Amino acid sequence: MAQVMEFKLPDLGEGLTEAEIVRWLVAVGDVVAVDQPVVEVETAKAMVEVPCPYGGVVTARFGEEGTELPVGAPLITVAVGAGAGDAAGAGAVQEPEESGSGNVLVGYGTDHSRTARRRRVRPASAAPAPAPAAPAAVAAPAALPVRPAGPVPVISPLVRKLARDNGIDLRALTGSGPDGLILRADVEAALRAPAAVPAAAAAAPATAAAAPAGAERIPLKGLRGAVADKLSRSRREIPDATCWVDADATELMAARAAMNAAGGPKVSVLALLARICTAALARYPELNSTVDLAANEIVRLPSVHLGFAAQTERGLVVPVVRDAHERNAESLTAEFARLTELARTGKLAPSDLTGGTFTLNNYGVFGVDGSTPIINHPEAAMLGVGRITPKPWVHRGELAVRQVVQLSFTFDHRVCDGGTAGGFLRYVADCVENPAVLLRTL
Repeated sequence: MAQVMEFKLPDLGEGLTEAEIVRWLVAVGDVVAVDQPVVEVETAKAMVEVPCPYGGVVTARFGEEGTELPVGAPLITVAVGAGAGDAAGAGAVQEPEESGSGNVLVGYGTDHSRTARRRRVRPASAAPAPAPAAPAAVAAPAALPVRPAGPVPVISPLVRKLARDNGIDLRALTGSGPDGLILRADVEAALRAPAAVPAAAAAAPATAAAAPAGAERIPLKGLRGAVADKLSRSRREIPDATCWVDADATELMAARAAMNAAGGPKVSVLALLARICTAALARYPELNSTVDLAANEIVRLPSVHLGFAAQTERGLVVPVVRDAHERNAESLTAEFARLTELARTGKLAPSDLTGGTFTLNNYGVFGVDGSTPIINHPEAAMLGVGRITPKPWVHRGELAVRQVVQLSFTFDHRVCDGGTAGGFLRYVADCVENPAVLLRTL
């Protein structure tokens, strides 16, 4: 007799608590193999295909495309073993103590630190509750009845912390997730609700703030929501300051042209700027750091994991080049190209987008000269690079047309003062104007 196994959305790692179903790769009745991808989901960090650790016949799918599910919510059920075809219509959903391949997500393995537990048996024919198209409007805690004593239907520690930090009673909320699960959107809706809602108003549909006719509303969720949260947190927590300088990049461009003319893999301008950054951070290590607010300490980091801003169809992402300080210009060029291609195709793993210690932002590709970058929290600094363009410049006492670039440097004023920031930026500018300066550190 076949067993009907329930496969739940696995822990995606990196603090992610939910994912949106982008595309189902299997249908009910399909036969799947162990570790076959069954659904493509979008997290706040990347698009990933989720493989199922069971082989058999798909008996149910949970959630339509576009539905956002929390980690731990059911994805599919699979009839495993003899009589799998019969079990597709009737059977019991069960989760064994040890089963499956263990490869619950591309790039991740099974978390064996958790103790497996047997689920209660339930009829497989019970249809899952349809997920709402958008989180239901939640009234303020004072206007809702308090739940009776018992477990609160919320599995995300981040949701619990958000509620706790803002004084929200989770027992007063009605979850919009599967089986009434309380999601982050439910807590945020409660925060936006007024302190008290009259009964007549509570019965009426919730209306948004007045907007012109024809205005379009775009939900801040997924990647866009994650970017908004991170930038807002950076502005709230980091007392940043920005300094900038114009530099003559003519010699840097000439050096790159000579390197590429010598044969071998081509070297990009971004790779040369990255190499300059790692050399500058070796001189000013306080800028390769983070602030631990809980311990009230500045933590200087031993390795440079260099993030670089990449614009994609999904929005702005910041892939990270690991141990950039140990790479030469050719290695940096290759890694930039590899990560950029993964970003454009939406195949970056969450681990490719986290752990950065310093960010290089080349906004010159958009044809602009300058900017005031927002620090990529929890880092301490970011270097922005404008376009390299011909401009009048005084060179050796005479007016000439030179290749000029504006460099903008935003830093966390808690980790250093202006003298350190100015020294870092001046060293970067000196290397851009005279690449031979780098020879001292190569």
